[in-house]
Amino acid sequence: MSAKLPISLAVVLPDVEEGRDACVRRLEELLEAKSGVSKVHRIIECEDGSPERLCVHFDRRRLSVADVCDYARRAGLELHERYGHVASRAPSMHARKARQLSESLLREQACVSADGSARVEFEREVTDEATVRARLATLLGDKPDGEFREGHDHLHAGGGKVELLFAALSGALLLMGWLMPKALAVPQGLVVGVFIGAYVFGGSFPLKEAVANVRHGRFEIDFLMLLAAAGAAVLGEWAEGALLLFLFSLGHALESYAMRRAKNAIESLAELAPETAWVKRNGTVEKVPVEELRVGDTVLVKPNERFPADGFVTKGESSVNQAPITGESVPIEKQPVEDPQRARERPGAVGSESRIFAGTINGSGVLDVYVSQAATESTLARVVQMVSEAETSRSPTQKLTDRFERVFVPAVLGIAVLMLFGWVVVEESFAKSFYRAMAVLVAASPCALAIATPSAVLSAVARAARRGVLVKGGGPLENLGQVNAIAFDKTGTLTEGKPKLVDVHPASGATQQELLRVAVGVEALSDHPLAAAVERDGIERLGATTPATASGLQSVTGRGVRAEVEGQEVFIGKDDLFEEVPGAALPEELQQRVAELEENGRTTMIVRHGEQYLGVLGLMDTPREAANRTIERLRAIGVGRMIMISGDNQQVAAAIAETVGLDEARGDLMPEDKVEAIKMLRSEGLVAMVGDGVNDAPAMASATVGIAMGAAGSDKAVRRWRPIPEAAGVHRQVEQHERLHVDPAGARAANCEVHLD
Repeated sequence: MSAKLPISLAVVLPDVEEGRDACVRRLEELLEAKSGVSKVHRIIECEDGSPERLCVHFDRRRLSVADVCDYARRAGLELHERYGHVASRAPSMHARKARQLSESLLREQACVSADGSARVEFEREVTDEATVRARLATLLGDKPDGEFREGHDHLHAGGGKVELLFAALSGALLLMGWLMPKALAVPQGLVVGVFIGAYVFGGSFPLKEAVANVRHGRFEIDFLMLLAAAGAAVLGEWAEGALLLFLFSLGHALESYAMRRAKNAIESLAELAPETAWVKRNGTVEKVPVEELRVGDTVLVKPNERFPADGFVTKGESSVNQAPITGESVPIEKQPVEDPQRARERPGAVGSESRIFAGTINGSGVLDVYVSQAATESTLARVVQMVSEAETSRSPTQKLTDRFERVFVPAVLGIAVLMLFGWVVVEESFAKSFYRAMAVLVAASPCALAIATPSAVLSAVARAARRGVLVKGGGPLENLGQVNAIAFDKTGTLTEGKPKLVDVHPASGATQQELLRVAVGVEALSDHPLAAAVERDGIERLGATTPATASGLQSVTGRGVRAEVEGQEVFIGKDDLFEEVPGAALPEELQQRVAELEENGRTTMIVRHGEQYLGVLGLMDTPREAANRTIERLRAIGVGRMIMISGDNQQVAAAIAETVGLDEARGDLMPEDKVEAIKMLRSEGLVAMVGDGVNDAPAMASATVGIAMGAAGSDKAVRRWRPIPEAAGVHRQVEQHERLHVDPAGARAANCEVHLD
C-alpha cells in the first residue's frame, strides 16, 4: 500500500534557499535509494501553502512515516555537514564577466549571474564558509563587511554608457581615418594617428577584460582579438585592426547594455508589490515595510491599492485585478472565506474567490487580508525568481562555444609563437619570421565571425525595417526559423485584453431595446470593468434610444448589483444571485441560455426589472482581428503545433482557441504552471512563447524564443528572455500588420516583441 509524505526543505536542508539547489537533487537521490521508497519529487506548493517541499512516495507496508522522516533528517544532516552554501549580490555585469567569475570558483559549484547574483556551493572538507565569502568579496569587488565599495554602483551604472561612447568614438575615428586620404592630401602620420585613436577607444574595455583573464590563467577571444589588432598594426594594416576593435567593442558594449536592461526589468517586476502595508496589530492599524510582514498578520487594503502579500480575504468584498499575476481578463470578485480557522491551517486550499496574490490591484472595496506567505515566498517573488533563473541559464551552444574557445585561443597563440622561431629551421631573417607569425595570428583570429555576424544582423534589420518589422538580434531569428511549436497566452495576446458585450438575448415578453435600456442605465452607475463594457457597447446598440435613469446602486454579495429604475428594483448579476434575492425564480429558458453562453466562454449577466426577467447579456474578451490570419500564416510557414496556455478559466480559453484556430487550450494556469507546460513542449523540440503580461514572463524566459506583445502588454514582459548564443539569423518574412522586435540581450537574449495592429 503506497503513501505520500510532504517533507519541508527548510527543515531538512535549512541553509538551502531554493529547491533547484544541487543538494536538493542529492537529497532526492538519497531518499529514492532507500528501500521502500518508490519516488521523490519536488512540489512548488502543497495544499497547506508551503512553497518548497519534497513529496516522498513510499510503501507503507515496509516503512512508517516516522521511518521516512527520520531518514530524511539524517540524509539532510549528512548533506549539511558535507556541503555549505553562500549567496552574495553585486551590481549587474557583462555576461562574459559573470562566466569568468563562475570559472574562477571552479573548485566550488558556483553560479554567478549577469544580474549580479552569486550562489556558491562548497565542500566543507575542502574549504570553509569564511574563505569562500572572502574570495567572493575579492572577485565581486566587495568590502569585507559585504558592502560595495563607495561609488561602485554609480560607476557601474555609468560604465555601460561610457563603453558605448568609447565604441562610438572608435567607429568615428575609424571612418575619419578611412575617408581622410580619399578627400584630402594629408600626411600618412596623421592618418595613422587617427587610427591609433580608434585603437585606444576600441581596445580599452576589451583590454581590461583580457588582462583580468590572463591573471586567472585564461586566454580567450578578447585576448586573441587584441593580439590580432596589434599584429595588423605591425603589418601596417591599421584600418583593418581598427575595424576589428570597433566591431568587437561595439558588440561588447551592446551586450553590457542589454544585460543592464534585463536586470532593471527584473527589479521593476519586483516593484509590482508595494513597499509598505497597513497592518492590524493590537487593535490599531500601523504602516510597516512589506519586509516586516509575518505569516498570520492581517493587512488592510484600501481601494485601488496593490496587495502587499499572498493571503486570503477575511473581511470585505471587492473586485480584484489579477491580470499581472494570473492573466485573467476581467477582475475577480473576492469575498471572505467561510471558515477562517480552516483557511489558516490550509491556506493552499482556499478557493479563488477568496485568494489574494501580492502585486494584484484592489478594486473599489476595502479588504482585510490574512497574510499566508512571507514577502519572499509570494507568487510574485517566485515569478521574479523564475525569470532571473531562466535569464541566467546558458544554452548548450553557449557551453560548446566556451569549450571551443578554451582550446582554440591557446592553440592559435601556440602556433604564432612557433612561427616566431621559423628563422631557426629555415633560412630567413627574424623580421620575416615575425611578419609571418603576425600574419598567421591575424588570419587565425575570429575576424570573419566578428565582422560577418554583425553585418548579417544589420542587413536583416534594415531589410526587415522596410517591411515594418523591427528586429534586435540574429540569434532569435535563427531559432524562430526552427521552432516547431508555439504557445500563446490569451488575454492581450490573442484577444483585445478588455471585455466586450457580444451577446444580447431578451427573455420571452421582453425586447432587446428594453433589456439594454435598463442594463445600461444601471451599469452606468458602476465602475466595474464589466459594467463599463455593458455601458459602452450597450449605448452603441441602443442608437437613438435613451438609457433608463437609475439610482441607488448597491453591490450584492459580490455576485451582482441592485438599483432602482422607474420605481422598481433591478437586479443584474450571475444566476446564483437570483437564488439569494427575493422575487420570481429564474425561468428555465434563461437557465438554458446562460449554460449555453458559459459553455462558449461568455461571462453572463442576467437582468430582472421588478418581477420581470428582461434577459441575459454575454460578455467576452474578443479575439484580435489579426489573430486568425496570424495563426494561418504560422501554419503556412511550417509551425506544426500551436496551443494556448492561459490563467483564465478553461471554458473561456477553449472558446477563444477554437475561434482563432489553435490546436489546444489549457486554462486555469498559474505562472509556474505555464513554465511547466513550456518545459514539456521543449522536451519535444524548439518552442516559442507569446505573451503580454508579467505572469507570462517566466514562461517566455523558459521558451527557446520569448515573444512579448508590447502593444497591449507590459514593458516588464517585453524584457524577460532566455539567453541564447547569437548567430547569423534566418530572416522570416512577416506580414506588414505584424511588427516584430527581437532583442539579443548582451546575453544575446532570445526575445521578440510582436505587435498585431
